[in-house]
Amino acid sequence: MNIIVLPQAAEEFDDTTDYYEQRQHGLGHCFRGEVDRHIRWIAENAEIPRLRSGGYRRVNLKVFPHYIAYVCVANMLWILAIAHGHRKPQYWIARKQDIGQSDRRG
Repeated sequence: MNIIVLPQAAEEFDDTTDYYEQRQHGLGHCFRGEVDRHIRWIAENAEIPRLRSGGYRRVNLKVFPHYIAYVCVANMLWILAIAHGHRKPQYWIARKQDIGQSDRRG
């Protein structure tokens, strides 16, 4: 499965990694590793998390209070957001429009 991270999600990832690294040396590296592991898991198991009412799926990180929101279109995994779980729910939902509307499976 091909993985595409939307620019906004990549920016969130970088900003959050920097934030954690500034709080404690090495913590940003731990965040980066956890996100990488979860994205690899999603690529292998994309259909396991439930389809949510907004037409997306999400996986919660285990250590950090963030989640990865994504959709699958054909053989493409689109990472929509790497979002904090306690802030502005679904603030990123309009990003789905950035990937096109045809052949969406969730």
